Amino acid sequence: MKTFGLILIVAGIAMIVVRGFSVKTQKKVVDLGPVEVNKTENRWIGWPTYAGGIIAAVGLVLVLSDRKK
Repeated sequence: MKTFGLILIVAGIAMIVVRGFSVKTQKKVVDLGPVEVNKTENRWIGWPTYAGGIIAAVGLVLVLSDRKK
C-alpha cells in the first residue's frame, strides 16, 4: 500500500501542476464518393484543481497508515 500511496501522491501533484491536456480529433464533414472533407478540432480534457489535492491527500493517508503497521 505504501507504493500505491506514493504513486497517488505523485499523480495528485502532477494533476495540480498540469490542469489538463489537448487532444486533436478528426471529424468527417462531407463524404461525396472520392471527395471527402474532414475537420480537425482541438478538444480540451481538464479536471478541477481540487481533484489533484484530494488524490494527493488519499495517497498521504495510505503512506501514513502503512507506517503504523
